[in-house]
Amino acid sequence: MRNKTFGLTLIAAAMILSGCTTLAPEYERPAAPIAQAWPQDLATQNVRVLTNGLAQWGEFFQDERLRSLIQQGLENNRDLRVSALNVEKARALYNVSRGQLLPSVAAVADEAAKGTPAEFSSSGQRTTTHVYTASAAMASYELDLFGRVRNLNEQALQQYMATEAAQRTAQMTVITEIAQTWLGLGAAKAQKALALETLNSQEKSRELIEKSYELGAASQLDVQQVLTTVASAKAAYVQATRTVSQYRNALTLLVGSAVDPALEPDGIVSNAAAQVSALSGVPSEVLLARPDIAAAEAALKAANANIGVARAAFFPRIALTAAVGTTSAELSNLFDAGTRFWSFAPQISLPIFTGGQNTQNLKAAQAEQKAAVASYERAIQSAFREVADALAIEGTVSEELKARQELAQATEASYRLAQARYQNGADSYFQVLDSQRTHFSAQQALISAQLAQVASRVTLYKVMGGGSQLQNGEN
Repeated sequence: MRNKTFGLTLIAAAMILSGCTTLAPEYERPAAPIAQAWPQDLATQNVRVLTNGLAQWGEFFQDERLRSLIQQGLENNRDLRVSALNVEKARALYNVSRGQLLPSVAAVADEAAKGTPAEFSSSGQRTTTHVYTASAAMASYELDLFGRVRNLNEQALQQYMATEAAQRTAQMTVITEIAQTWLGLGAAKAQKALALETLNSQEKSRELIEKSYELGAASQLDVQQVLTTVASAKAAYVQATRTVSQYRNALTLLVGSAVDPALEPDGIVSNAAAQVSALSGVPSEVLLARPDIAAAEAALKAANANIGVARAAFFPRIALTAAVGTTSAELSNLFDAGTRFWSFAPQISLPIFTGGQNTQNLKAAQAEQKAAVASYERAIQSAFREVADALAIEGTVSEELKARQELAQATEASYRLAQARYQNGADSYFQVLDSQRTHFSAQQALISAQLAQVASRVTLYKVMGGGSQLQNGEN
């Protein structure tokens, strides 16, 4: 009994000591290799300063129809289901790794039967013997004196954290893609309406020109010219119709189910999203909220822990196997006094010659850690560039929109003037067609600028990590 008590005490003491050492380097977050302020130039001088931080997506997107579609997408999008299941898998694997920090104990019951022929039996008769055993056995348990198992557990934890960050990235991507597609659908409908209006106008012009030709007031050239504009307007209308259909298909895929027509926009929705800016925040602080940066840092921490695993391979590994139970030749006597037994089998393995494998594994782990640092820094630099680009768009899109509006107004006035001059015989119909084409192009560009203005807010919201707080589709 004294030996048994001593063995159990040794196991407990070893388990306590195994939590005291780790050979992994102490983790320090690398300094962000970016400027301490956002770019401030002519492109960003008009950006509105934000003081209260990013809102949740339900507050940022202000159109109820859009919010409803985003909620449907978070519930039904198949990419999000895959990312959620990947998180569940990573969590389970982490729990498996964490379980290796504790001994594994199992209850075991077995019977061993043996038949001996008469010629080999001491009694000269065939005999059958039985041995019954019931025990609680501890499988080989590694004493983690040098942190190998704990660093493997840390790797699994960081892989889980990276997968969870990837899920948040997927959620944020689905949210913003639904918003951008919904806004694009509205713009496509506006382009379709413009094309239809232009087509109807050209059809009326064709009828007037043909009647004028019959009366001798218009030439055959005028007729052919108006026919080309009618054909061009038809092509533009068909193209706009196709674009609307494609946007609907994309929105259905993102939402993950059929889209109620009542939730579709009728045209450009300029107030679908709130304004947002990053100029009031320090870049390194703002960007750390992005889930892709969190995933890159988790990969760096996992690589850091892997160095500890590689270093531990140079030191001894101690494994313990133990069992306690009862054994008897008769099943009915299995738990009688005097049938108890115990075993304790420590094993130590000391690397002496490995052909340089441990050294090379350590070098590989150190190179992997350096690569992870570079990847982390690259992720921050890319994020900084994305925000800077979005700020440049936000700071200039309003001026562009104003210019497009002025251009559309000017071309409309020019078109009306050309029509009046043609009707008075001052110009040919070619001038009318040319001014009409210019006006149509200006109106198309105006719709695109209106879309760019509201879409830029969504883009800036995304690149700053907005909506990344979501968990399992909740806001």
